[in-house]
Formats: sequence, C-alpha cells, structure tokens
Amino acid sequence: MDEKYRAIVITVSDRASAGVYEDGTGPAVAALLTERGYAVIGTRVVPDERADIEAALVESAEKDVALVLTCGGTGFSPRDVTPEATEAVCERRVPGLPEAMRAASARITDRAWLSRATAGIRERTLVVNLPGSPRAAVENLEAVVGPLAHGLDILRGGPATCAREGQQ
Repeated sequence: MDEKYRAIVITVSDRASAGVYEDGTGPAVAALLTERGYAVIGTRVVPDERADIEAALVESAEKDVALVLTCGGTGFSPRDVTPEATEAVCERRVPGLPEAMRAASARITDRAWLSRATAGIRERTLVVNLPGSPRAAVENLEAVVGPLAHGLDILRGGPATCAREGQQ
C-alpha cells in the first residue's frame, strides 16, 4: 500500500460499552492495521443497539476515513444486529470479503459458517464486520488484508484495474 489509509475501529458490545470488561478486540484489530500501514485515527465501543451502530458508522464515514472495521455483533443472538446496521447505511455491498473471511476461518473452526458478517461501501468508506473475539477478529482480518488494500486503492481513486502486474 503506497498511501497510509485512515481507519476507525468500532467494537460492538453491550458489556464492554457498560464497562463490565475492557475491550480487547478493538485494540488487537487496531494494532494489526497499524502494523500494515494504516493510520488508525480512532477506536470506540458502542452497545448492541442498531441505532448506535448505524450512528457510529455514519459518523466515521463523515470523517472520510477509507476503512471502518466493526468487531462483534455478527452472531445469532437477538442482540447481534451489526450486519443489519451495516447494510442499512451502505449503498453497495461487498460480499467477497466476508465470504473469504468465513472460508479462511472455517479452516480453523466449523463455527465460522455461523458468522453473519457483511461488508459494504458508504460513499468512499469501506465498512467490514469482524467477529467479537480478539483472536477471531485478527484471523479474519488477516485473511483479507491483502485484497482489502487493493480495493481501497480503487475506492479512493487509484487505478481501476484488477489485473495483477504482467497479466492481461
């Protein structure tokens, strides 16, 4: 990645937002992004409330960041509404990223197939849902961090070619 893209990490957790425990997932994801050259300009924790998640996503996109990663709220619990909030604020879906994350994660655990994570684009910001546990979130992000960078290059106005060097 030539340019240092700006990113925000949002952890979605009732308990972490209430101070019951400290968020470990957001910092783990932010550390991986930083290692990969992203400028993480913010992290925050919101409860599993669709309106709060949607507001956090919209506010992040309004800061014109290239990437917003959410952590948590992608399972089967009635309170897990992160995918619905993400799809509500995004104009276009990006199904390949969550598909790739599920496939990579399924090599570790068959529970990966239960993830409802989604990804989408709001204006010039890519939003990607990650699992809530630090280990799973990092594993999922590592599975797509390469193609994610190329997608951001195109989304943010770079060359619009998906062919690799030397391919026609």
